[in-house]
Amino acid sequence: MSFIVAGAALLGLLAGPYIRALANGFGPSEDLTVRTPAQPTPEGPEADRHEAADLAPEDPADVHQDVARLDHGATRRASREEARRAFRGMVRAVPRPAWPPVAETGVAVVCALVAWRFAGSWELAAWLYAALAGCALAVIDWRTRRLPDAITLPSYPILAVLLVPTGHLAGGLLGGLALTGAYAIMWFVRPDALGFGDVKLAGLVGMLTGALGLDAWLVGALAGQFLGALYAVTLLLTRRATAKTHFPLGPFILLGALAATFR
Repeated sequence: MSFIVAGAALLGLLAGPYIRALANGFGPSEDLTVRTPAQPTPEGPEADRHEAADLAPEDPADVHQDVARLDHGATRRASREEARRAFRGMVRAVPRPAWPPVAETGVAVVCALVAWRFAGSWELAAWLYAALAGCALAVIDWRTRRLPDAITLPSYPILAVLLVPTGHLAGGLLGGLALTGAYAIMWFVRPDALGFGDVKLAGLVGMLTGALGLDAWLVGALAGQFLGALYAVTLLLTRRATAKTHFPLGPFILLGALAATFR
């Protein structure tokens, strides 16, 4: 078992620089520049028809919907391009630790804890993947207040495949669906206090903890909220924030999942 834990810690140390490079490739959502592609200028009779159409009154609701569709589509294209740049930067990264080696140490500790908990079981592969992807998401969310779909969405099928050998895929899917639903309700009630990225992340945590049983699922579901609330209270007591201050919840949701393994 000690060899497995040491190997997992070494994996975390080696993966740390790549995770840091991946995280550095994502910026705040405001950095996603929305540009409308230029349209060719018509000439001749076609230009007359376009000019007449431009002079015709337009329904404000239609204009608003068209602008919203343009903005949404452009933002999605910008997000995909940002994700491609981030993953290219990760692949080309030099595996050299930074100083202080915060990312490397953090990933190594999480991987070692997961290996210590699941050494010799089929769950180890799923949780090691979750440890690496979760550390990347935690760093990104802490820096940018975002949880990129480029990491969360592919993690669903990856975790599903890795959970198959455990024999607990059904429990994992049920747990993921239940926790997604719970967070979706909270997001619907308080969209200003919870991002939709947190809802998608909760589904992954629900899959992992649900595969371990109801007790682990309950701990994972409640621990994330408790740790987030504890951090908020600490900020208030130290007067580093107000009741309206927003902070990333993703890292605390992930810490709740880790806490569930030691229930």
